[in-house]
Amino acid sequence: MIAFPNSKINLGLWVTQRRPDGYHNIQTVMMPVPWCDVLEIVPANDNKTTLTITGIQIDSPVENNLCYKAWHLMADKYAIPPVSIHLHKVIPAGAGLGGGSSDASFTLRMLNSMFQLYLDNENLRSLAVQLGMDCPFFIENVPALSTGRGEFLKPVTLSLDGYYLLIVKPPVHVSTAAAFLGTKPLFRENSINEITALPLKDWKRELHNDFEDSVFDLYPEIQDIRNVMYRNGAIYSAMSGSGSAVFGLFAESPDQMEFTGCDVFQTLLGSQF
Repeated sequence: MIAFPNSKINLGLWVTQRRPDGYHNIQTVMMPVPWCDVLEIVPANDNKTTLTITGIQIDSPVENNLCYKAWHLMADKYAIPPVSIHLHKVIPAGAGLGGGSSDASFTLRMLNSMFQLYLDNENLRSLAVQLGMDCPFFIENVPALSTGRGEFLKPVTLSLDGYYLLIVKPPVHVSTAAAFLGTKPLFRENSINEITALPLKDWKRELHNDFEDSVFDLYPEIQDIRNVMYRNGAIYSAMSGSGSAVFGLFAESPDQMEFTGCDVFQTLLGSQF
């Protein structure tokens, strides 16, 4: 079985409250985008689950990979047999694009189908949240308002069809923990979803990613990418998640820009999902 785990972008991200457990409450609207990895899962030839990775290399033991953890979670709960997993990484890591979370959730979905477990999306989300706060989003894989620590999801009506999306990931890794340390939680009475419902031309003024304030100070090259996008016609541009990827939305194809040393993805948004 083969699938193509996709990435996501954050349309705004508010850090609203520090929780007693040390985590933070947030608000963000997450949107799936078609920058994808390739994931293949087949029955194992022997009595051992294996994971091979090609493409962008991940410097960590197999046991720490979220695809492997997803299989282990399902095996412990539902006694599924060993499998052979091959992951071809295309989505850059440490980008705020949710690539690892997507790989994990697609693994859950594929195992559910392969072994005819008949788990509904609610059950899959309850498993996914054990792997990471972004993971449940990729079970439904539709635009959604995310609250709490990121685990509470409410689908939203949002279409950016016909706009060009440009994502640029510089060779910088932003620590999520460091990004949170640099933020000052600010409670808002309204919902970030109310802002994404505004015309796109209003987003530049109203739709903010709270992580940008601290991350741009630490890594001015990330802010430079956003500024280049605006100078070249972006209607809206922002950092995704805690970085380091920056995305821009354009009315016309933004072909004239060059970003040396960066990972770059561009597409015309439409009915990819």
